[in-house]
Amino acid sequence: MEAGEGVSSATPTEEMNGAGNLMDFLDEPFPDVSTYEDFHTIDWLREKSRDTDRHRKITSKSKESIWELIKSLLDAWSGWVVMLLIGLLSGTLAGVIDLAVDWMTDLKEGVCLSAFWYSHEQCCWTSNETTFDDRDKCPQWQKWAELMTGHTEGAGAYVLNYFLYILWALLFSFLAVSLVRVFAPYACGSGIPEIKTILSGFIIRGYLGKWTLLIKPVTLVLAVSSGLSLGKEGPLVHVACCCGNLFCSLFSKYSKNEAKRREVNCLSSALIFVLQVSYYFPLKTLWRSFFAALVAAFTLRSINPFGNSRLVLFYVEYHTPWYMAELVPFILLGVFGGLWGTLFIRANIAWCRRRKTTQLGKYPVLEVIAVTGITALLAYPNPYTRRSTSELISELFNDCGALESSQLCDYINNPNMSRPVDDIPDRPAGPGVYNALWQLALALIFKIVITIFTFGMKIPSGLFIPSMAVGAIAGRIVGIAVEQIAYHHHDWIIFKNWCRPGADCVTPGLYAMVGAAACLGGVTRMTVSLVVIMFELTGGLEYIVPLMAAAVTSKWVADAFGKEGIYESHIQLNGYPYLDVRDEFTHRTLATDVMRPRRNDPPLAVLTQDSTTVEDVETLIKDTDYNGFPVVVSRESERLIGFVQRRDLTLAIKNARQKQDGVVSSSVVYFTEDAPQLPASNPQPLKLRRILNLSPFTVTDHTPMETVVDIFRKLGLRQCLVTRSGRLLGIITKKDVLRHMAQMMNQDPESIMFN
Repeated sequence: MEAGEGVSSATPTEEMNGAGNLMDFLDEPFPDVSTYEDFHTIDWLREKSRDTDRHRKITSKSKESIWELIKSLLDAWSGWVVMLLIGLLSGTLAGVIDLAVDWMTDLKEGVCLSAFWYSHEQCCWTSNETTFDDRDKCPQWQKWAELMTGHTEGAGAYVLNYFLYILWALLFSFLAVSLVRVFAPYACGSGIPEIKTILSGFIIRGYLGKWTLLIKPVTLVLAVSSGLSLGKEGPLVHVACCCGNLFCSLFSKYSKNEAKRREVNCLSSALIFVLQVSYYFPLKTLWRSFFAALVAAFTLRSINPFGNSRLVLFYVEYHTPWYMAELVPFILLGVFGGLWGTLFIRANIAWCRRRKTTQLGKYPVLEVIAVTGITALLAYPNPYTRRSTSELISELFNDCGALESSQLCDYINNPNMSRPVDDIPDRPAGPGVYNALWQLALALIFKIVITIFTFGMKIPSGLFIPSMAVGAIAGRIVGIAVEQIAYHHHDWIIFKNWCRPGADCVTPGLYAMVGAAACLGGVTRMTVSLVVIMFELTGGLEYIVPLMAAAVTSKWVADAFGKEGIYESHIQLNGYPYLDVRDEFTHRTLATDVMRPRRNDPPLAVLTQDSTTVEDVETLIKDTDYNGFPVVVSRESERLIGFVQRRDLTLAIKNARQKQDGVVSSSVVYFTEDAPQLPASNPQPLKLRRILNLSPFTVTDHTPMETVVDIFRKLGLRQCLVTRSGRLLGIITKKDVLRHMAQMMNQDPESIMFN
């Protein structure tokens, strides 16, 4: 039996046998009663049963008086109040982070003279001197070289702007990694692997704490603004869960029950993400998720961080339908996304493993500074890597209308063209488009390589936006290629039916959107959720089939090389005890092959129902660090009676010594219904029947491990006992299951580091 691996698994019958009434048993319970140690797994069934008992008591008391009825109503509405608060705070933080990132990203290149807190776009919005041809230029916005030297052109101005761009980037990243390192070590990374593990029932103290909530938004702004190849969407899920954890502490209904707390964390991490990762997702949580999302959306709409009065980050509005023949390049983009996902996951995990096992991991600040310096040095000369990744994706998604000034829209116009503005036909590419193509090709290589080394550093780092950027660049290149082939060879049989001369038949921006979905799917292995996320980001509902085709193809190709997405791979790398509901276990092993004790192991640590003294129990607790102990009739029969949790046992003995006269070290501990009549000379017995779980989860030694694994996944068990004809043989813990699964996949079983 592994250290820290035995726990109680109470059931709804606890009220009958008393296992759920520990609070009643302890007249004045100690502060941390029924809580869990750090890096341990919660007992879902026990927590659910405790909440059922709590709710039953509140309901019965509500009939006694008006005050108790009011308390009952407040308890019922506390969930909606928590959701309201989470929605307001999460929406506000998301809006403020977006505005701050825009301002600080532009600060690397210049400053607004009329109001230094304005970003470049906001500064030129307020200008009356902005022209149509130079919408990004206005007198109020000045680059650093112009502000310092008065020169806007020339090698000197370029070098000065280049130097200050790198300097600002280094400053931002240094502040980010320093704040994380000093104040909130858990604020680094994406947070999604840990959130998935926490939602499955794992305890990581401080991961959703107040310091993390305070530091992560600040460092997230700094990290994204530094120009590193990372995004803010994943870390925002972590921030939202921190908000949920904060408001849980205000209501005892959630603060004293780990399962209810995870219900709120599910809500905080947003509906689509919840459906991917949640172990425990009751129907009422779905409605509360909807309510929280509504409040957050209303708050975000009030802040209007994108400046377009819309709630989507990359709003698109294409004027051309897609055609069936275009499914071929869409599927090819899906293949590219799957290959990119496989390459990224393997390379990033290899680099992160090297970081954990070599001297590199001891210098996180130096690593962040080095990667930032290289990123800024290589990014500045290319206009498509110099700008923020969100702006890059937005431009790649954009359709080339008559009002666009991007070099991606530098087509040769026909002077005789007389068509509406929103129906511009395909045209031959001009020099600006060809210049953009090779710049995009270099940007693609740069993004592919640098993202591998960036994700996983000791700063907040999301992966959605960098993955989408890789796919958007590849998709735009493919889209322009298909557009030009269709224009110059419209008589080919593949184009003949749908691409007439002078028609607008290919939309390169759509290819960028499909490519972004494909690469994001290849990295995360999402399908349905991915398509919905793309709708959220773009508003392009009518392009559901291309997105679905690319997402499915991407997942199929990536799954051919490995089933785990990037988040599951990082969970395995960190050794978190996470049982993925999507994993299949098909090996023909039995419970007896996995249970402990094994051959040559010490016998299982057990308690007897009526022959163990208080001193024996205290010695067993002192000499072991198991989380619980089976209770048997006697050591000879090994007939199973129940299971008692270590923490409940410790608190009960401590309280009994203080509250009950006559309980001494030689007192006999009874787990039976009635203690026998003892001579007056004997010490007072200690009755602990009420903290005994009489219905622990059990399986027989010949139960297939496929069934055992399924039970652990669906019920969220910490442990189950193995019996034969009622006789206790051993125990299987969640850690044992994970080790066995790793062994069956020829992986290192000791990689499961936590209980």
